[in-house]
Amino acid sequence: MGSLARDTSIVAEHFGQHIQSVQRLWKRGKTQLANFISVEVSSRKKGRCGRKATHVSLEELRNIPLKERMTIEDLSSKLNMSKWSIQRFLKKGLIRRHSSSIKPFLTPANKKTRLKWCVDMIDNEMLDDPRFKDLFDIAFIDEKWFYLTQQSEKYYLLPKEDEPHRTCKNKNYISRIMFLVVCARPRFSESGECIFDGKIGCFPLVTWEPAQRGNVRTGRVRGDLMVKPILSITRDVIRDFMINKVLPAIRAKWPREDVGKPIYIQQDNTPSHLKLDDPQFCEAAKQHGFDIRLICQPPNSPDFNILDLGFFRAIQAIQYKKNAKTVEALIPVVHEAFMEYSPHKANRIFVTLQTVLMEVMKIKGCNKYKIPHMQKERLEREQRLPLQISCDPLLLAAAMSSLDA
Repeated sequence: MGSLARDTSIVAEHFGQHIQSVQRLWKRGKTQLANFISVEVSSRKKGRCGRKATHVSLEELRNIPLKERMTIEDLSSKLNMSKWSIQRFLKKGLIRRHSSSIKPFLTPANKKTRLKWCVDMIDNEMLDDPRFKDLFDIAFIDEKWFYLTQQSEKYYLLPKEDEPHRTCKNKNYISRIMFLVVCARPRFSESGECIFDGKIGCFPLVTWEPAQRGNVRTGRVRGDLMVKPILSITRDVIRDFMINKVLPAIRAKWPREDVGKPIYIQQDNTPSHLKLDDPQFCEAAKQHGFDIRLICQPPNSPDFNILDLGFFRAIQAIQYKKNAKTVEALIPVVHEAFMEYSPHKANRIFVTLQTVLMEVMKIKGCNKYKIPHMQKERLEREQRLPLQISCDPLLLAAAMSSLDA
């Protein structure tokens, strides 16, 4: 008897169960063997079992101001419930988390301009079956600050592993460089091979100046060229980069079969950007047989630019994974991240842009919408990702009626 008790205690300890549970299962198994029944010791609790749930009404949550329900502790206090109960409701889906981000304020004129932009993006050659343009003739351009590091980073460590210690002189002034990024829609052959990645250029807005003094720590001597970020981005600076950097890059990389067709550079409405009829740019844009034109997206509409819609965040996530210690090292790191980003993923952003245009049409030019999920990765894997998104003719008619009104 003592040997049996010792064995059951070992089994209970091995499986993390109480010894009486093991003894109960052992007794049931012996009874089944004695009656020539196949041994079955699985749980007898089937279906709904255990303590019955009490009904709790969460409707009073609607009456609590949003600023007073930003944390689980706030909800626990306002609803007079335990934090564990709030966690259980979150797991069941009775309460949901939501992150609210501020969007640009739109005037009625802004909404009308946005709505007109969406209507103008419909392909005129397919009015019987309305579809958005394929966007192959547009190069999107915008500026973006890229920082040397983030203020806060998350790592996964072993329990006894030393925690990383990161320092900087002032966390509010982390070293950064602004880049001028130009992208077009990638193109693929019928077999799925990328024949044009759409990456026109990623140009740092910096100047190279000789150092006034040496630096023992970095090994720099007086007179060595060092990077100086251009902190004041004026129209003259943008014009210089557009004529001497962007236009040559477009001429070098644009698909040869479309050289004679109009190419549009879409920019936003910041004061530093060029006017559409800038004489110096227009003269340079007509050279070498190209027809390159400037267009401006609607005011307060960063969601109409694929760079702000997702491209910048993607390449910045790649850049933060690389170890750049100095401003000089940041330039090649950002360029590597720019070139590493997959053309297939970039192509999906252009499909997302078309769905954004359609959602904006549904709400008459407003920016309160959710980007619909259409499982683009699966569709691409099955070679069914659409090049142009269809637009409901009734939706198009309603949008045009709103513009006429």
